[in-house]
Amino acid sequence: MPTVFLLRHGLTAMTGPMLAGRLPGVHLDERGRQQAAAVADRLAVLPLAAVVTSPLERCSETARAVLKAQRAAGRAPASKTERRLLECDYGDWTGKQIKTLSKEPLWRVVQSHPSGATFPNGESMSAMAERAVRAIRDLDRRFEAEHGSDANWVACSHGDVIKAILADALGMHLDLFQRIVVDPCSVSAVRYTAGRPFVLMSNDTSGELTRFVPAKPGRRRRRPAGSDATVGGGAGAGAV
Repeated sequence: MPTVFLLRHGLTAMTGPMLAGRLPGVHLDERGRQQAAAVADRLAVLPLAAVVTSPLERCSETARAVLKAQRAAGRAPASKTERRLLECDYGDWTGKQIKTLSKEPLWRVVQSHPSGATFPNGESMSAMAERAVRAIRDLDRRFEAEHGSDANWVACSHGDVIKAILADALGMHLDLFQRIVVDPCSVSAVRYTAGRPFVLMSNDTSGELTRFVPAKPGRRRRRPAGSDATVGGGAGAGAV
């Protein structure tokens, strides 16, 4: 049962005022580069089996910072680009200002009924969620087979994509996924088991991650190995 760390890319000049979507050539700005370096340093405490990224530049640049920090720590995680982690195809909305899009009738559908939203000449939010969740679950099984149940790996993607993955892990309908917040260069963690996923962390931008370091051989695991939740809440990941 590996742990996947869902990492949103850092800031770009378009993040916030405009919907970048799948536009090519949208790179991290100076703020985003600083965010990527900072989250890479946070993740450097973890031995990562792999770093997987959406092919868009803002994600691949964030992922490269993580890989650089891992190599500086003497590790060589696998690096992979995964198209199923691409940003939603917003179609005709791509590249437009958010303040303009917020006046469109479809905006209210995206807010209250995203499972019924299809962007003009683009993708439905349901299709985006389905491909992203399938990608994460497929990759998680692969890395468990290759690296064992204590493996940690990173998937670098986009806000709506990560929100959809978290909603699935939480057992939430996609129509509720707008309740989830995923900030730039935030880290969320999910552990999939045979019975259910566990969301271990969400939208974390500053916390330490040493609690996710695998236990040394011969030491007791710091987290339950099975699918059962601990009745009463348990003692937490740091308890020995």
